[in-house]
Amino acid sequence: MALSASLHLRQSQSLVMTPQLMQSIQLLQMTHLELGQFIAQEVEKNPLLEFQSADEAGFGSDRPEREETGLAAELGGGEEPADQGDLYDSTTTSPGERLSAELDADFANVFQDDTAPQRADAPELLGQWKSMPGAGGSDDGEGYDLDDFVAGRKTLRETLLEQVAFAFSAPADRLIAQHLIDQLDEAGYLHAEVTETAARLGTSAADVTRVLLVLQQFDPPGVFARTLSECLAIQLRLRNRLDPAMEALVANLELLARRDFASLKKICGVDEEDLVDMLAEIRKLDPKPGTSFETSVTEAIIPDVVVRSAPDGGWLVELNPDALPRVLVNHDYFAEISRHSQKNSAEQAFLSECMQNANWLTRSLDQRARTILKVASEIVRQQDAFLVHGVAHLRPLNLRIVADAIKMHESTVSRVTSNKYMLTPRGLFELKYFFTVSIGSAENGDAHSAESVRHRIRTMISQERADAVLSDDDIVDVLKQAGVDIARRTVAKYREAMNIPSSVQRRREKRALAKAAGF
Repeated sequence: MALSASLHLRQSQSLVMTPQLMQSIQLLQMTHLELGQFIAQEVEKNPLLEFQSADEAGFGSDRPEREETGLAAELGGGEEPADQGDLYDSTTTSPGERLSAELDADFANVFQDDTAPQRADAPELLGQWKSMPGAGGSDDGEGYDLDDFVAGRKTLRETLLEQVAFAFSAPADRLIAQHLIDQLDEAGYLHAEVTETAARLGTSAADVTRVLLVLQQFDPPGVFARTLSECLAIQLRLRNRLDPAMEALVANLELLARRDFASLKKICGVDEEDLVDMLAEIRKLDPKPGTSFETSVTEAIIPDVVVRSAPDGGWLVELNPDALPRVLVNHDYFAEISRHSQKNSAEQAFLSECMQNANWLTRSLDQRARTILKVASEIVRQQDAFLVHGVAHLRPLNLRIVADAIKMHESTVSRVTSNKYMLTPRGLFELKYFFTVSIGSAENGDAHSAESVRHRIRTMISQERADAVLSDDDIVDVLKQAGVDIARRTVAKYREAMNIPSSVQRRREKRALAKAAGF
């Protein structure tokens, strides 16, 4: 078989991901802080770039030779819980001497806001460890810091948000839960009125109360309490120890502060020995459940988009200038250096690369800002009912609907909506929260929002009678008659997610209530 050489022409298409294209994609999903850090690194490497934050807008006013690029240039222009006082001191000569002897001397300041001694935390223990002989490493400067091996501590907000994902499946309930989490102070106490929260979010006070009761079961025990008494009661209830006597005790903490043991025994209906045991249980509780979490890393969220009411009744969607980095390209410096390095090809190549990278960065930032604005504007258009009426009117929405409307790919919309926030008249929301699952119609009509279906299920169950409790199959039949095509297992899943018991358990509870009421 003879071997021969030949020449053939072949035409093919391929997609090549250049480093610049990959970085442009990464810029879309960066948060405000991550974007600032990335630009700071680029400015450090590129002598033709200068980074100027939004709050330093006047810095370049006397330097006309620098050009500001991107959309940034276009847009440039609680109270603590009531203090219960010192509950106890270390000595007493009153008839309740035995009670005081049974109590810990440190119990006196356990409910104080600022004067209570704090327990040693992990950093302080590490400081003592490093002060021990041999813990500092060798004297040649090659030692290591034990802080580098300590895992980061979660904040209270992060811990609660993780539990929200499992406790609530309805987007409206998650929005309410997130809003209540943002109202917590460092001690874990809630500083928000139910009626005010309901009015702000456009929902009912009953829905806010229902979500709050679920949140009060979260870890750490005692969070979302409005008062010290409620905080202790929540912890006792989770321990199944909130009997009538203990409930009377936590409701009269002012008597405990005055050491009025005689009145406490009379109110609680217990003798001296039982009161000692009850006080011992209270001493084991945490009056400030949120203080054990990391608080120093808390960052204020800067919204990327601001939505305001327009004079014509519509909505104005604008980018937040504070979240847009300002990048300056020094063209005069480039021209001056180019004149002095005309004979040096290596310097000319370096300057050309720097200018190319600078232009690419400014174009990418401009495109990122325009893409965020385009996606946010479409979300506002789709969820106009939410902005007008509240969370109960969220429409079914997915990435494909937004992507088709703005002529972009779903992956681009997904990157844009990650870790981006929108400030609306109803509060601050992450863009991801505006996407809700849709449920098909039984009559080939418009799809129904999953949240609206949950609302119907909750309403039907709340209106049922003891002699006509609806089973999951009954609910499916009623919904199908209303044009909602839903399966029984989906109804059961929604009911369990809303912490609604089964029909058998509801029937027993309603009969017990009717019997207690004398019907």
